Amino acid sequence: MNTRRSRLAAAVATAALASIALAGCSGAAGADSAAPAADPSSLVLALVPSQDQANLVDTAKPLTDMLTEKLGIPVSGVVSKDYQAAVEAMGAGQAQIGFLPSLQLWQANDRYGASVVLQTERNGNITYPGQFMTNDPDKYCDTPVVERDGMSFCNGADALQGPAGLDSITKIAGAKVAVLGPGSPAGYIYPMLALKEAGVDIDSGFQKVPVTANDASVLAVYNGDAEVGFSFWDARTLVKKDKPDVGQKVVVFGLTNEIPNDGVAVSKDLSPELQKKISTALADYSATDEGSAALKAVYSITKLAPADPSSLDVVARAAQQLGLQ
Repeated sequence: MNTRRSRLAAAVATAALASIALAGCSGAAGADSAAPAADPSSLVLALVPSQDQANLVDTAKPLTDMLTEKLGIPVSGVVSKDYQAAVEAMGAGQAQIGFLPSLQLWQANDRYGASVVLQTERNGNITYPGQFMTNDPDKYCDTPVVERDGMSFCNGADALQGPAGLDSITKIAGAKVAVLGPGSPAGYIYPMLALKEAGVDIDSGFQKVPVTANDASVLAVYNGDAEVGFSFWDARTLVKKDKPDVGQKVVVFGLTNEIPNDGVAVSKDLSPELQKKISTALADYSATDEGSAALKAVYSITKLAPADPSSLDVVARAAQQLGLQ
């Protein structure tokens, strides 16, 4: 990948490191540069808060338990405060494995030499769109609302592939909009880029309602705290258990361009042998019924497959167009 540093990451690096407390040890610390460092005696898996942060570590326990068994060393999971914190944790040796969105995979590789070893599949798809959702379909829907698998769509968004419905996003001007942090491809970068290209002032053209995770964006729209929200497709399923009518109250009216799927990065400080053991264990686990269920509970992943790091460049270019690179 091209060597480019993220202005965004540089701006938040100090805060990110202060906000995350990870208990791992890095094999690179204090190592003799003439000889490879020994692999650490324990590993930390960094998770980003794409859903309820409080319960994510518990949800990921079957995954960390499996890695502990397969690798023969303890693996613990920690949820970072935000997307960038997970990248900085890997760069600082505070985490050795990261389940990261596409932009953060690119950054971990570009800035810290992490190996991007796996990318996710969801129901056979290797890309996904960001979605625009609303509680006011009369305003944003230019076509009748239709239902698919218990979820409501309009403007052709029921095709489940982006882009769709982007002619309607200019109506966001002046509205309250639930927005994730700038590190989120689906919750910030791609929706903001679509708005910018549609001529909407993304700095002051609407009222931003900051949220920390995709399920929080859905709930902000569901509860009426925001008229529109951004998230990955289809984050409404994250809250359906507690809000069974979310598919009717929250309507998806637009989809962004397709985004490369998230995946797994491992620290460059780990030996090639341990990196291989980690990626093999995760890929094999995803191919089992138990593993698929566990990964689906964590990040709606149905399979992990070998990564194509070059596919992530498109996300970096999108971020650059917003001045984030």
